[in-house]
Amino acid sequence: MSRPERPAAARVLGTADLQEVLRVERHLGRKVVFTNGCFDLLHTGHLRLLEAAAALGELLVVGLNHDDSIRRLKGPDRPFQPFDERAELLAGLEAVDYVVGFGEDTPAALIDAIVPDILVKGGDWALDEIVGRETVEAAGGRVVTVQLVAGQSTTNLVEKIRAT
Repeated sequence: MSRPERPAAARVLGTADLQEVLRVERHLGRKVVFTNGCFDLLHTGHLRLLEAAAALGELLVVGLNHDDSIRRLKGPDRPFQPFDERAELLAGLEAVDYVVGFGEDTPAALIDAIVPDILVKGGDWALDEIVGRETVEAAGGRVVTVQLVAGQSTTNLVEKIRAT
């Protein structure tokens, strides 16, 4: 399935609007895949994770941390790009169908609200540490980890830039 024919910014939705879209998509028999993160500076590791996640179902939803959440998790000098810019960049990727923001430190409430069929995280997460696993599995879904690209991280990228 190709992604919706709308500008990238139009594929950035609030939770209530996303729930309505997913209700229709599920009625059409489409499997919803969800992953989340800060996606502060996009790199190859992000792209490969998103492509692998998209290949697992018909619709990829990306949960994106809001700026205040990133500051709490990563420190006062982050994010490098504001939410709206990160969200539009993600929504513009071929693999991504929808982006939805969340302000909490974890996507637990968002996962509870949309209950994806498949929850995807990077391979650096142990299954028992993946937020939302219980919700997804209780609904009959599954949790998948995707191998990371060695050396690809926002932290590594920032350190390389600062070193030049």
